[in-house]
Amino acid sequence: MSAIEYRTLGRSGLVVSTVGLGCNNFGRAGTATESQAGTDAVIHAAIDAGVTLFDTADIYGAERGLSETLMGNSLKGRRSDIVLATKFGMDMAGKNGPDWGARASRRYVRLAVEASLRRLQTDWIDLYQLHRPDENTPIEETLAVLDDLITEGKVRYIGHSNLSGWQVADAEYTAMLGRHPKFISAQNEYSLLERSVEAEVLPAVVEYGLGFLPFFPLYNGLFTGKFSRSGGPADSRIISQRRHLLDGAPWDTMERYEAFCSARGVSMLAATFAWLLAQPGLTSVIAGATKPEQIVQNVAAAAEWSPSEADVAEISEIFTDPS
Repeated sequence: MSAIEYRTLGRSGLVVSTVGLGCNNFGRAGTATESQAGTDAVIHAAIDAGVTLFDTADIYGAERGLSETLMGNSLKGRRSDIVLATKFGMDMAGKNGPDWGARASRRYVRLAVEASLRRLQTDWIDLYQLHRPDENTPIEETLAVLDDLITEGKVRYIGHSNLSGWQVADAEYTAMLGRHPKFISAQNEYSLLERSVEAEVLPAVVEYGLGFLPFFPLYNGLFTGKFSRSGGPADSRIISQRRHLLDGAPWDTMERYEAFCSARGVSMLAATFAWLLAQPGLTSVIAGATKPEQIVQNVAAAAEWSPSEADVAEISEIFTDPS
Protein backbone atom coordinates (compact mmCIF):
# COMPACT_ATOMS: atom_id res chain seq x y z
CA MET A 1 0.00 0.00 0.00
CA SER A 2 1.34 3.44 -0.94
CA ALA A 3 2.09 5.77 1.94
CA ILE A 4 -0.46 8.54 2.23
CA GLU A 5 0.48 12.08 3.20
CA TYR A 6 -1.21 14.40 5.68
CA ARG A 7 -1.55 18.17 5.86
CA THR A 8 -3.01 20.66 8.31
CA LEU A 9 -6.29 22.13 7.11
CA GLY A 10 -5.41 25.78 6.58
CA ARG A 11 -3.95 27.50 9.63
CA SER A 12 -5.80 25.21 12.02
CA GLY A 13 -4.47 22.27 13.98
CA LEU A 14 -6.75 19.82 12.17
CA VAL A 15 -4.66 17.31 10.22
CA VAL A 16 -6.24 15.45 7.29
CA SER A 17 -5.12 13.05 4.59
CA THR A 18 -4.25 14.55 1.19
CA VAL A 19 -6.71 12.08 -0.33
CA GLY A 20 -10.20 12.54 1.06
CA LEU A 21 -13.32 10.46 0.52
CA GLY A 22 -16.36 12.19 -0.91
CA CYS A 23 -19.41 10.44 0.52
CA ASN A 24 -22.12 11.69 -1.82
CA ASN A 25 -22.37 8.21 -3.39
CA PHE A 26 -23.41 6.54 -0.15
CA GLY A 27 -27.09 5.76 -0.45
CA ARG A 28 -27.17 6.89 -4.08
CA ALA A 29 -29.58 4.78 -6.15
CA GLY A 30 -27.97 2.58 -8.77
CA THR A 31 -24.50 2.48 -7.18
CA ALA A 32 -22.63 -0.24 -5.34
CA THR A 33 -22.74 2.00 -2.27
CA GLU A 34 -26.53 2.25 -2.32
CA SER A 35 -26.56 -0.48 0.33
CA GLN A 36 -25.09 -0.70 3.80
CA ALA A 37 -22.75 -3.50 2.70
CA GLY A 38 -21.42 -1.47 -0.22
CA THR A 39 -20.91 1.58 1.99
CA ASP A 40 -19.15 -0.53 4.62
CA ALA A 41 -16.74 -1.92 2.04
CA VAL A 42 -15.67 1.51 0.80
CA ILE A 43 -15.42 3.13 4.23
CA HIS A 44 -13.36 0.30 5.70
CA ALA A 45 -11.08 0.20 2.66
CA ALA A 46 -10.52 3.95 2.98
CA ILE A 47 -9.64 3.76 6.67
CA ASP A 48 -7.31 0.82 6.03
CA ALA A 49 -5.60 2.83 3.27
CA GLY A 50 -4.92 5.72 5.64
CA VAL A 51 -7.65 8.07 4.41
CA THR A 52 -8.87 10.19 7.31
CA LEU A 53 -11.02 12.93 5.75
CA PHE A 54 -14.58 11.76 5.11
CA ASP A 55 -16.81 14.44 3.61
CA THR A 56 -20.59 14.10 3.52
CA ALA A 57 -23.68 16.33 3.82
CA ASP A 58 -27.12 16.01 5.35
CA ILE A 59 -28.67 16.15 1.87
CA TYR A 60 -26.72 13.25 0.35
CA GLY A 61 -28.41 9.98 -0.54
CA ALA A 62 -31.43 8.78 -2.49
CA GLU A 63 -33.41 10.16 0.42
CA ARG A 64 -32.10 13.06 2.44
CA GLY A 65 -29.90 11.98 5.30
CA LEU A 66 -29.24 8.49 3.98
CA SER A 67 -25.51 8.98 3.44
CA GLU A 68 -25.09 10.09 7.06
CA THR A 69 -27.23 7.18 8.29
CA LEU A 70 -25.19 4.58 6.41
CA MET A 71 -21.97 6.19 7.60
CA GLY A 72 -23.11 6.18 11.19
CA ASN A 73 -23.75 2.45 11.01
CA SER A 74 -20.45 1.77 9.28
CA LEU A 75 -18.26 3.83 11.60
CA LYS A 76 -19.20 2.03 14.80
CA GLY A 77 -15.96 1.30 16.61
CA ARG A 78 -13.91 3.34 14.12
CA ARG A 79 -15.22 6.86 14.67
CA SER A 80 -12.03 8.11 16.27
CA ASP A 81 -9.99 6.91 13.28
CA ILE A 82 -11.35 9.61 10.96
CA VAL A 83 -11.98 13.31 10.54
CA LEU A 84 -15.72 13.49 9.94
CA ALA A 85 -16.97 16.41 7.88
CA THR A 86 -20.60 17.11 7.05
CA LYS A 87 -22.62 20.06 5.81
CA PHE A 88 -25.87 21.90 6.44
CA GLY A 89 -27.83 24.52 4.55
CA MET A 90 -29.38 22.77 1.57
CA ASP A 91 -33.10 22.07 1.23
CA MET A 92 -33.95 19.03 3.34
CA ALA A 93 -37.54 19.05 2.06
CA GLY A 94 -38.96 19.41 5.55
CA LYS A 95 -36.95 16.60 7.12
CA ASN A 96 -35.63 19.06 9.71
CA GLY A 97 -38.98 20.80 9.93
CA PRO A 98 -39.95 24.01 8.13
CA ASP A 99 -37.03 26.32 7.39
CA TRP A 100 -38.65 29.18 5.43
CA GLY A 101 -35.52 29.45 3.32
CA ALA A 102 -33.30 30.51 6.25
CA ARG A 103 -31.08 27.44 6.46
CA ALA A 104 -28.12 29.13 8.13
CA SER A 105 -30.19 30.73 10.90
CA ARG A 106 -29.64 30.07 14.59
CA ARG A 107 -32.94 28.21 14.77
CA TYR A 108 -32.31 25.97 11.77
CA VAL A 109 -28.64 25.18 12.43
CA ARG A 110 -29.61 23.88 15.86
CA LEU A 111 -32.11 21.50 14.27
CA ALA A 112 -29.72 20.46 11.50
CA VAL A 113 -26.76 19.65 13.73
CA GLU A 114 -28.79 17.52 16.13
CA ALA A 115 -30.26 15.57 13.21
CA SER A 116 -26.81 14.97 11.71
CA LEU A 117 -25.38 13.87 15.06
CA ARG A 118 -28.21 11.34 15.44
CA ARG A 119 -27.80 9.93 11.95
CA LEU A 120 -24.01 9.77 12.24
CA GLN A 121 -24.30 8.20 15.73
CA THR A 122 -21.60 10.46 17.10
CA ASP A 123 -21.20 13.08 19.81
CA TRP A 124 -19.20 15.48 17.66
CA ILE A 125 -18.57 16.61 14.10
CA ASP A 126 -14.96 17.42 13.28
CA LEU A 127 -15.71 19.85 10.44
CA TYR A 128 -19.19 21.37 10.14
CA GLN A 129 -19.65 23.23 6.86
CA LEU A 130 -22.15 25.75 5.55
CA HIS A 131 -23.13 24.07 2.28
CA ARG A 132 -23.98 27.26 0.42
CA PRO A 133 -24.61 30.93 1.19
CA ASP A 134 -27.93 31.81 2.82
CA GLU A 135 -29.16 35.15 1.49
CA ASN A 136 -31.81 35.31 4.22
CA THR A 137 -29.47 35.06 7.20
CA PRO A 138 -26.60 37.41 8.13
CA ILE A 139 -23.30 35.56 8.32
CA GLU A 140 -22.85 37.03 11.82
CA GLU A 141 -25.84 35.00 13.03
CA THR A 142 -24.47 31.82 11.46
CA LEU A 143 -21.03 32.36 12.99
CA ALA A 144 -22.58 33.01 16.40
CA VAL A 145 -24.50 29.74 16.51
CA LEU A 146 -21.49 27.81 15.18
CA ASP A 147 -19.43 29.44 17.95
CA ASP A 148 -21.94 28.07 20.48
CA LEU A 149 -21.71 24.58 18.98
CA ILE A 150 -17.92 24.66 19.24
CA THR A 151 -18.16 25.76 22.88
CA GLU A 152 -20.56 22.91 23.58
CA GLY A 153 -18.22 20.37 21.97
CA LYS A 154 -20.68 19.29 19.29
CA VAL A 155 -18.51 20.77 16.55
CA ARG A 156 -14.71 21.02 16.52
CA TYR A 157 -14.05 23.20 13.46
CA ILE A 158 -16.15 25.04 10.88
CA GLY A 159 -15.91 25.49 7.13
CA HIS A 160 -17.95 26.69 4.19
CA SER A 161 -18.78 25.63 0.66
CA ASN A 162 -19.72 27.43 -2.54
CA LEU A 163 -18.92 30.93 -1.28
CA SER A 164 -17.62 33.54 -3.68
CA GLY A 165 -14.38 35.41 -3.11
CA TRP A 166 -16.03 38.44 -1.51
CA GLN A 167 -18.13 36.19 0.73
CA VAL A 168 -14.98 34.41 1.93
CA ALA A 169 -13.52 37.81 2.84
CA ASP A 170 -16.75 38.99 4.46
CA ALA A 171 -16.97 35.87 6.63
CA GLU A 172 -13.37 36.34 7.76
CA TYR A 173 -13.91 39.99 8.65
CA THR A 174 -17.21 39.30 10.41
CA ALA A 175 -15.69 36.53 12.53
CA MET A 176 -12.85 38.84 13.53
CA LEU A 177 -15.18 41.67 14.52
CA GLY A 178 -17.49 39.37 16.47
CA ARG A 179 -14.60 37.45 18.05
CA HIS A 180 -16.02 34.20 16.76
CA PRO A 181 -14.02 31.16 15.65
CA LYS A 182 -13.14 31.56 11.98
CA PHE A 183 -13.92 29.22 9.15
CA ILE A 184 -10.85 27.06 8.51
CA SER A 185 -11.81 25.59 5.13
CA ALA A 186 -13.46 26.43 1.84
CA GLN A 187 -14.97 23.85 -0.49
CA ASN A 188 -15.75 24.73 -4.09
CA GLU A 189 -15.77 22.96 -7.42
CA TYR A 190 -12.28 22.83 -8.90
CA SER A 191 -10.68 20.69 -11.56
CA LEU A 192 -8.58 21.07 -14.69
CA LEU A 193 -11.82 21.74 -16.56
CA GLU A 194 -13.40 24.05 -13.94
CA ARG A 195 -10.93 26.66 -12.78
CA SER A 196 -13.10 29.70 -12.14
CA VAL A 197 -12.12 29.71 -8.44
CA GLU A 198 -8.61 30.76 -9.45
CA ALA A 199 -9.87 34.29 -10.14
CA GLU A 200 -11.08 35.25 -6.65
CA VAL A 201 -11.80 32.31 -4.34
CA LEU A 202 -8.33 30.75 -4.23
CA PRO A 203 -6.59 34.11 -3.70
CA ALA A 204 -8.96 34.78 -0.79
CA VAL A 205 -8.35 31.30 0.62
CA VAL A 206 -4.59 31.86 0.53
CA GLU A 207 -4.85 35.38 1.96
CA TYR A 208 -6.90 34.27 4.96
CA GLY A 209 -5.17 30.95 5.55
CA LEU A 210 -8.07 28.62 4.82
CA GLY A 211 -7.57 25.08 3.63
CA PHE A 212 -9.09 24.52 0.19
CA LEU A 213 -11.04 21.32 -0.53
CA PRO A 214 -12.05 20.89 -4.18
CA PHE A 215 -15.17 18.93 -5.06
CA PHE A 216 -15.53 17.15 -8.40
CA PRO A 217 -11.70 17.27 -8.67
CA LEU A 218 -11.69 14.44 -11.22
CA TYR A 219 -14.61 15.97 -13.13
CA ASN A 220 -16.94 13.10 -12.25
CA GLY A 221 -14.26 10.57 -13.17
CA LEU A 222 -13.20 11.97 -16.54
CA PHE A 223 -9.62 12.30 -15.28
CA THR A 224 -9.32 8.70 -14.10
CA GLY A 225 -7.89 7.83 -17.53
CA LYS A 226 -10.67 5.33 -18.20
CA PHE A 227 -12.47 7.41 -20.82
CA SER A 228 -11.91 8.38 -24.45
CA ARG A 229 -13.85 9.96 -27.28
CA SER A 230 -15.55 6.63 -27.90
CA GLY A 231 -16.73 5.98 -24.35
CA GLY A 232 -15.71 4.31 -21.12
CA PRO A 233 -16.78 1.77 -18.48
CA ALA A 234 -20.46 0.94 -18.85
CA ASP A 235 -21.01 0.97 -15.08
CA SER A 236 -19.41 4.38 -14.58
CA ARG A 237 -21.42 7.38 -13.43
CA ILE A 238 -20.52 9.35 -16.56
CA ILE A 239 -21.82 6.68 -18.92
CA SER A 240 -24.91 5.77 -16.89
CA GLN A 241 -25.96 9.21 -15.63
CA ARG A 242 -23.86 12.04 -17.09
CA ARG A 243 -23.13 11.13 -20.68
CA HIS A 244 -23.18 14.82 -21.58
CA LEU A 245 -19.88 15.28 -19.74
CA LEU A 246 -18.24 12.74 -22.01
CA ASP A 247 -19.85 14.05 -25.19
CA GLY A 248 -19.00 17.65 -24.34
CA ALA A 249 -15.43 17.06 -23.14
CA PRO A 250 -12.62 18.94 -24.93
CA TRP A 251 -11.05 15.84 -26.42
CA ASP A 252 -8.29 17.61 -28.31
CA THR A 253 -7.09 19.02 -25.00
CA MET A 254 -7.61 15.74 -23.17
CA GLU A 255 -5.55 13.88 -25.75
CA ARG A 256 -2.79 16.48 -25.47
CA TYR A 257 -2.83 15.89 -21.71
CA GLU A 258 -2.75 12.15 -22.23
CA ALA A 259 0.36 12.57 -24.42
CA PHE A 260 1.96 14.73 -21.71
CA CYS A 261 1.37 11.97 -19.14
CA SER A 262 2.57 9.22 -21.43
CA ALA A 263 5.82 11.08 -22.15
CA ARG A 264 6.56 11.14 -18.41
CA GLY A 265 5.45 7.58 -17.73
CA VAL A 266 2.76 8.69 -15.34
CA SER A 267 -0.95 7.89 -15.29
CA MET A 268 -3.50 10.61 -15.96
CA LEU A 269 -4.99 10.00 -12.52
CA ALA A 270 -1.62 10.49 -10.83
CA ALA A 271 -0.83 13.63 -12.85
CA THR A 272 -4.21 15.11 -11.96
CA PHE A 273 -3.76 14.44 -8.23
CA ALA A 274 -0.25 15.90 -8.41
CA TRP A 275 -1.42 19.07 -10.19
CA LEU A 276 -4.20 19.62 -7.68
CA LEU A 277 -2.01 19.05 -4.64
CA ALA A 278 0.51 21.55 -6.02
CA GLN A 279 -2.04 24.39 -6.03
CA PRO A 280 -1.69 27.09 -3.34
CA GLY A 281 -3.94 26.54 -0.36
CA LEU A 282 -5.17 23.13 -1.46
CA THR A 283 -5.15 20.64 1.42
CA SER A 284 -6.93 17.47 0.32
CA VAL A 285 -8.41 16.09 -2.89
CA ILE A 286 -11.90 14.84 -2.06
CA ALA A 287 -12.76 12.10 -4.54
CA GLY A 288 -15.84 9.91 -4.51
CA ALA A 289 -15.74 6.13 -4.73
CA THR A 290 -18.25 3.31 -5.03
CA LYS A 291 -15.77 0.41 -4.89
CA PRO A 292 -12.87 -0.35 -2.54
CA GLU A 293 -10.43 -0.68 -5.44
CA GLN A 294 -11.08 2.95 -6.38
CA ILE A 295 -9.83 4.01 -2.96
CA VAL A 296 -6.65 2.00 -3.46
CA GLN A 297 -6.15 3.55 -6.90
CA ASN A 298 -6.61 7.10 -5.60
CA VAL A 299 -4.21 6.67 -2.71
CA ALA A 300 -1.60 5.11 -4.98
CA ALA A 301 -2.07 7.83 -7.60
CA ALA A 302 -1.55 10.62 -5.07
CA ALA A 303 1.83 9.14 -4.13
CA GLU A 304 2.93 8.13 -7.62
CA TRP A 305 4.48 11.32 -9.00
CA SER A 306 6.19 14.46 -7.72
CA PRO A 307 6.04 17.00 -10.57
CA SER A 308 8.46 19.86 -11.09
CA GLU A 309 7.23 23.44 -11.13
CA ALA A 310 7.62 23.30 -14.90
CA ASP A 311 5.41 20.21 -15.09
CA VAL A 312 2.68 21.89 -13.03
CA ALA A 313 2.88 25.01 -15.21
CA GLU A 314 2.68 22.96 -18.40
CA ILE A 315 -0.41 21.11 -17.22
CA SER A 316 -2.02 24.44 -16.37
CA GLU A 317 -1.15 25.76 -19.81
CA ILE A 318 -2.65 22.72 -21.54
CA PHE A 319 -5.99 23.52 -19.88
CA THR A 320 -5.82 27.31 -20.09
CA ASP A 321 -8.22 27.34 -23.01
CA PRO A 322 -9.54 23.77 -23.37
CA SER A 323 -11.17 22.93 -26.68
